[in-house]
Amino acid sequence: MLRKPKIERFNESVLSKYQIYNSIFITLPFDEIINTGVLLPLFSELCEKGYDKNQNPTEIVSSFFKKYFDNPSEEEKISLLFRFIQYIERQVVLFDAIEDAAFPVVNNMDGRGTLRNIKEEAEAKNKLGELKEYLERFKIRTVLTAHPTQFYPGEVLGIITDLAEAIENNDLILIKKLLAQLGKTPFFKKQKPTPYDEAVSLIWYLENVFYQSVSKIFNYIQNNIFEDINLNNQVINLGFWPGGDRDGNPFVTTEITLKVADRLRSTILKNYYRDVRKLRRRLTFKIVDKMIAELENKLYENIFLESGRTTITADESLKTLCTIKEILVKNHQSLFVDEVNDLINKMKIFGFYFASLDIRQDSRIHHHVLSTIVKESREMGLDIFPKNYEKLDEEGQIKVLSKVVGKLNPSLFKDEMTRVTLESIYSIKTIQKNNGEQGCNRYIISNNGNVINVLEAFSMIRLCDWEEPTVDVVPLFETVDDLMGADKVMEILYTNKTYSAHLKRRGNRQIIMLGFSDGTKDGGYLMANWGIFKAKEALTKISREYGIEVIFFDGRGGPPARGGGKTHQFYASLGPTIENKEVQITIQGQTISSNFGTQDSCQYNMEQLLSSGIENVLFANNKGELSEQDRETMDRLAAISYDAYINFKKHPMFLPYLERMSTLKYYAKTNIGSRPSKRGKSDKLVFSDLRAIPFVGSWSQLKQNVPGFYGVGTAIKAFIDNDEFEKVKSLYENSAFFKTLIENSMMSLTKSFFKLTAYMKEDKEFGQFWTIIHDEYQQTKELLLKLTGYKELMEDTRSMRASIQVREKIVLPLLTIQQFALREIQELNKDEVVDSERVEIYEKMVTRSLFGNINASRNSA
Repeated sequence: MLRKPKIERFNESVLSKYQIYNSIFITLPFDEIINTGVLLPLFSELCEKGYDKNQNPTEIVSSFFKKYFDNPSEEEKISLLFRFIQYIERQVVLFDAIEDAAFPVVNNMDGRGTLRNIKEEAEAKNKLGELKEYLERFKIRTVLTAHPTQFYPGEVLGIITDLAEAIENNDLILIKKLLAQLGKTPFFKKQKPTPYDEAVSLIWYLENVFYQSVSKIFNYIQNNIFEDINLNNQVINLGFWPGGDRDGNPFVTTEITLKVADRLRSTILKNYYRDVRKLRRRLTFKIVDKMIAELENKLYENIFLESGRTTITADESLKTLCTIKEILVKNHQSLFVDEVNDLINKMKIFGFYFASLDIRQDSRIHHHVLSTIVKESREMGLDIFPKNYEKLDEEGQIKVLSKVVGKLNPSLFKDEMTRVTLESIYSIKTIQKNNGEQGCNRYIISNNGNVINVLEAFSMIRLCDWEEPTVDVVPLFETVDDLMGADKVMEILYTNKTYSAHLKRRGNRQIIMLGFSDGTKDGGYLMANWGIFKAKEALTKISREYGIEVIFFDGRGGPPARGGGKTHQFYASLGPTIENKEVQITIQGQTISSNFGTQDSCQYNMEQLLSSGIENVLFANNKGELSEQDRETMDRLAAISYDAYINFKKHPMFLPYLERMSTLKYYAKTNIGSRPSKRGKSDKLVFSDLRAIPFVGSWSQLKQNVPGFYGVGTAIKAFIDNDEFEKVKSLYENSAFFKTLIENSMMSLTKSFFKLTAYMKEDKEFGQFWTIIHDEYQQTKELLLKLTGYKELMEDTRSMRASIQVREKIVLPLLTIQQFALREIQELNKDEVVDSERVEIYEKMVTRSLFGNINASRNSA
């Protein structure tokens, strides 16, 4: 039987169901005025028609009230607009739940990129032996990060899960009840979450999704590819940032770091305990019954023990399970061995730590701390650093930093940042003692630009009574300049006697992190991606020369502007010039819930990541290797787009436009994340201090998505003007890497809607600037269609395009309300005496409207 095309499956299983259930939802009476749901479709229709007639948001809102109301008061208007926002937020949740329920229907769970497909392809090409060998050393690591842009309260997460299940079962009565519950459950958080709250929110996904999906993948590999041979590679491990990511988050304390590590440990033990309880019902035979009962008791008591008072280890638990398995095989005809194997595999993957907690801090903080240590240790009479340390040149400081060791007491330092930084290093040792080394064994240095940045962090670790630390020091290269010099930095480190000895103890492996988010903010879309590609090539080359296995860890956000988009294609497109023993990526915001929010979607997307690495090596078609001409074309495209983006950033209206015409300043008021929206303390907006999330998110709220396309059209146009368009076409046809970049950029363009802000072109101050953006959007769209031969954007992924279109349609009235409120604030601020009460109401409207659009975009920031 032929499988229907994906777009047909989407229309039947998602779109049709949404139309049915939404019609039920909008007729449910949630408040005393039951006509809110009836009026919303009328407002939505008016928005669509209004933009077709080139009306602005104010005109659309005014015409709605004029058409359907008899002289309403301003209070009545505001009240209805707020209720529209609440309805639309819940429509987004409904659509999410329907897409989640339909995931295994819309996506082929055994199709391209899945493990079954990979196994069959390996068998067909007589490469099963190579596949086994590769899986014995290849790993993927997904790291859940502390950058929330979508955190529904726990109650809402529960409703989404239950609703998806009810939809899958076509349980209409329960669906109606859950929709009513959804309508009455608050979405808005009155207080900002703490870093610990964020950790708990993400641990929900670990416990309810990853625990099952990841072990299911491992079991498939073990049972279907390796069969009777024991697979001793984890294949998949998980990372975790909330509670450990100190970069710019003043609310992360050592106490929170330790508390999060304890929570991770107790949660995985709770999951093991549940599984052991189920096993105990089956293992009722002599000897094994007592062994499993004892294991159950020990796991239970360790769930609730205080930190450090552990009475069982992961190794001991594994040893018990392996002994039970041997007895079952030998004496009981292997009864229930599969169930025991499942738990053994889980313990191999998750240990007693569940996910590895990373510590991250900015290099500028490290420099401040190190300078303080030099100064204050001297005052204490300690001779750790020479008296002339500050006056030494870089080479001299490197020699000193390479030799220092000691046991500094954090409490003796007057400077608070010095105390907490040293405490965070000591906390790594505590976590390793309680959770095992993998519980916390990476120290990431943000904003890393030189050798000193690495050695300052490394020397501080060694000054915490840790001469031979069991920690990987991970430099994070982000800006265009830092990426260009990354290989030179690493070469000096590889030839440094102390650091190379450290690497030898760590298995001659060096993890290097590369930041797509800040790279794009700094250098624009093409230059950031190409800069990272070239940096990886250079780092691979220098690492291989010194016998170091380099592991790349990509700091990706949700949208293409921050390295997101079609990740599977991206990794499958990398050629042999880039080391790929592991794929490590950050996942955050809506990407967690949209790509890994259910067991089906998590399994599918994990398998896609796994297969991308496998495809790149086993089934490579040389699409990752660039010819000299294609490389030159890519270099020129990146350089031209970089110049265009830099000139755009230098425009005198760039920061004022973001500050006054976008939702930038409202991100800090949303209470969705614990950390500030910028790094610096200055009241004045400084571009370098601005975090990538509010930067990219603000463009997304404007439906302009600048970071995902700006400069791409200009670059291609330069080739056309020079009669060299064939070179760009050749690059597109020959390079899977460039093709993926273009497809991801098309996603950013698809999510743009300039009619929303077309009124800005008449603005005396910002009109010209808006036109610059719009012209680049039009040019990029036109030239990408010309390059790909498509009639419409994202023609190759019609179901994804259809999903985007439905979501954009749902939030159009929400965005209209947001722009209406922003315009009202601008008008009110022009008055000599500003009505601060009304301004506050409209500011609240802008803030409230952020959520629905963030959640609907699924990868907005």
